[in-house]
Amino acid sequence: MSERKVLNKYYPPDFDPSKIPKLKLPKDRQYVVRLMAPFNMRCKTCGEYIYKGKKFNARKETVQNEVYLGLPIFRFYIKCTRCLAEITFKTDPENTDYTMEHGATRNFQAEKLLEEEEKRVQKEREDEELNNPMKVLENRTKDSKLEMEVLENLQELKDLNQRQAHVDFEAMLRQHRLSEEERLKQEQEEDERETAALVEEARKRRLLEDSDSEEDAAPVPPQPAFLPNPKPTAILDEGPKAKRKTESWERSVGTLGSRPQLSGLVVVKKAGLDRSTQQGQLAPTLDTVSNGKAEDPATRTPGTSSLSLLGAYSDSEDSSSSN
Repeated sequence: MSERKVLNKYYPPDFDPSKIPKLKLPKDRQYVVRLMAPFNMRCKTCGEYIYKGKKFNARKETVQNEVYLGLPIFRFYIKCTRCLAEITFKTDPENTDYTMEHGATRNFQAEKLLEEEEKRVQKEREDEELNNPMKVLENRTKDSKLEMEVLENLQELKDLNQRQAHVDFEAMLRQHRLSEEERLKQEQEEDERETAALVEEARKRRLLEDSDSEEDAAPVPPQPAFLPNPKPTAILDEGPKAKRKTESWERSVGTLGSRPQLSGLVVVKKAGLDRSTQQGQLAPTLDTVSNGKAEDPATRTPGTSSLSLLGAYSDSEDSSSSN
């Protein structure tokens, strides 16, 4: 398949471009172009206004026998949007503008008319001065008088404004400079005060941190515990105390392994014991008989512990089994 958009075309080997026939087009032939109206115009046939910038499909042709500095001049044909009357205008390279030819009148060209009038007056004056030297002197005198009048009027206006305003611009500028200097000085003082306050605050904070660190590092001296003064006879009393404890233990429980001493112990249980006595608060009401003699009342312990009761029960069982 061939490409849809061909860039390189095929030329046969026997191609001769001189054999291609040339088109003989007329010099005044017309082209259809798309353009916008270059100025505001009004149709002479129906009075329709055509504004600048309205688009048209126009016919363009080259004007014969009209050239400006070697530049060709073109003519354009458009149709009125209302009555389809033909309107023509052409280019004006001398004034970089367009000129109206037929079918409409150009609107809103007061500025252009004023410029043309000024150019016409200036040209007439130059022509008069060229042929009449006295006219040159008169025109110069008029110009100088007119310039002096303009300067006088300008000075009067300045004096009037000064009298009405009563404004001393020099004083205003001086006051502005002074206020600017004071403002800068005040800002500098404020910056210095803020800097000093920040430095003082940092110094106080550092001192507080140093004092806290010193307090943490310092060891706290231990408080001396209050100890009672020992008696001089405390060491002498330790021996008899230990001996008395051993004797009370032997009296309540008995020596370990001495069955003959506890073999005669008989434990009598009461049937009517209440619950409080069963929980460990019962005082022993045991009648011990040893060799037909009652035990010494000093050997009874009103508040015996569970260990002493356990020892008593075990000794009683051993004695019963031995019998």
